[in-house]
Amino acid sequence: MVEASCHCGKIRLRIDAPREVTDCNCSICRRYGVLWAYYKASTVQVEAAPKAVHRYSWGPKSQHFVRCATCGCVMCWQKIPPTREPNMGVNARNFGPEVLRSLRVVPLDGATLF
Repeated sequence: MVEASCHCGKIRLRIDAPREVTDCNCSICRRYGVLWAYYKASTVQVEAAPKAVHRYSWGPKSQHFVRCATCGCVMCWQKIPPTREPNMGVNARNFGPEVLRSLRVVPLDGATLF
């Protein structure tokens, strides 16, 4: 089990450590600078301070991005409504450096696909 947290610590996620992450170059992922690890939402333990979570979605509103309302760190995305697996992407950039060093990074050409 590993922990991901936003910069201020108001949102924390506990999950099994991933073996690989996706580096997507779509318009939003490249701006966020994220690396995604994919999970079934029921396997992610989320702890958040009151009013710490802010959600953003656009276009067809098929998913929303969750970030900390205080420090702005992007924590994850979730499908709206939940769908087949994976239905949640966790921003691995919020793991500690010791976790990130061990992960295989898989590029995804989201700029072409999405």
